[in-house]
Amino acid sequence: MTEEWNDKKESFKVLDGRGLAGNFLSTILEKAKKVSAGDGICVVQSFEPIPLYSTLEEIGFEHLTEKISDNEYRAYFYRTEEKETATGMETPLHPAALANLGKIDKTLGKTASQFWQLVWKKEDPAIDQKTKYLLSLANAVGAGRLRQATRELVKAYSAGVTVPELDELFTLFVWNQGIGNFASEIGPSPLFASYQLVKRLESEGKSRDSVIAELAGKFGEANPDVSVLEQKR
Repeated sequence: MTEEWNDKKESFKVLDGRGLAGNFLSTILEKAKKVSAGDGICVVQSFEPIPLYSTLEEIGFEHLTEKISDNEYRAYFYRTEEKETATGMETPLHPAALANLGKIDKTLGKTASQFWQLVWKKEDPAIDQKTKYLLSLANAVGAGRLRQATRELVKAYSAGVTVPELDELFTLFVWNQGIGNFASEIGPSPLFASYQLVKRLESEGKSRDSVIAELAGKFGEANPDVSVLEQKR
């Protein structure tokens, strides 16, 4: 329980997310993985870092957040155990775009983070996570948001989606979007390339974790056609 480590939190290493360029979620996650059980970190951000809660909970952290001012939140994370996720990997492509909303308006950023939590981290959801990712993928394609669709495919595969399921989904895209749209828009997109990468790696006998790692590496935040982070000029 939080009370057991509350008096230790002032000794936690402080990570100021306000000064981190790029995907601060991934940066903090990498640092958090190095924290030993019985120790913790303090994340400072200009908005409540709600997406971090479930992300770090997956690898054994509890949290306590204090609002210092309208422009400063301090989230204390204490590691109760060093554990891995069910697949051995945490979900790739965290909701980095939420940080951009906080740059527009702090209240907007907080509201969007809370809505994200409701949609993606609801307790006892009626729709399983894998299906949610597939629905979000299909909705993104229908709206012409192929950048988002690519991200949803990466997350869907990490959640257990199979190649036969993806085959049927892409067949539906041809049916619903039309051959012309598929040929000119979907076929040359990073979405189709990520799907083909999964098929190729699985046909070569690669393990799911290996496929996830390569998929996230090639179609993650380092890829400008997939990243939703602010582009530095």
